[in-house]
Amino acid sequence: MSDFNKELGCRGEDVAVDYLKKQGYRIVQRNYKNLIGEIDIIAVDQKTYCFVEVKSRESLMFGTPQESVGLLKQKKISRVAECYVQEKNLEDEDCRFDVVTVLFHGQHLESIELYKDAFELG
Repeated sequence: MSDFNKELGCRGEDVAVDYLKKQGYRIVQRNYKNLIGEIDIIAVDQKTYCFVEVKSRESLMFGTPQESVGLLKQKKISRVAECYVQEKNLEDEDCRFDVVTVLFHGQHLESIELYKDAFELG
């Protein structure tokens, strides 16, 4: 991944965290990693644990941000989330998968959208 993409991803995650907090989410962890992959943000909305994928773009030349969370990405996030749930003994908790898309125009935020319950456990 290029330095530009890493920087864009970090900016998008920072914006997403601020947005989620304003929506009432409590941020539990950022960038949870294991051998399978990574989850950008783990948060709690009401009493539901949310595994949040953040997708950021500066143009729509290669499609919308949400289009990049395809079936393979969903399955990978699901597997990472299952590990997290087992590790933290959250088997009895409600969980869901959310996606936050962030579109920048240069350094300026153009739009941010939250897709609650964006996909099912893969």
